[in-house]
Amino acid sequence: MKNMLTRGSALLLALGMLSAGCDAAKSRADGKNGAAAAETYLVTFVELGSVRCIPCKMMQPIMKDIEKEYAGQVKVVFHDVWTPEGEPFAARFKIRIIPTQVFLDQDGKEYFRHEGFFPKDELVKVLQQKGVK
Repeated sequence: MKNMLTRGSALLLALGMLSAGCDAAKSRADGKNGAAAAETYLVTFVELGSVRCIPCKMMQPIMKDIEKEYAGQVKVVFHDVWTPEGEPFAARFKIRIIPTQVFLDQDGKEYFRHEGFFPKDELVKVLQQKGVK
């Protein structure tokens, strides 16, 4: 019984550490910790929208393409601002309409913003401004 408690405690500790790592990664992805993001990504592309909005739905395949084609260079983050979890990001990024795309540099500073549907070829030009190839 004592070994099971020890193993259980170790498992809980490991899960807690993993959770902390996930929180740190989430922090980098949403631009809270620009210094950490600088170590990994040239650009963080933040999409603020909803899974129920037509132009937002049109952005989903573009986001997936960017994430795949520029893996290791661009971090793609999506916040559904019509949910309780995503709503604070609408205020934080001061969005007026959805979808809104916010681009953060290596330091977590916003360098470009676009409102509405953003065609992939135009979006890629914004990524290239910060050295994405």
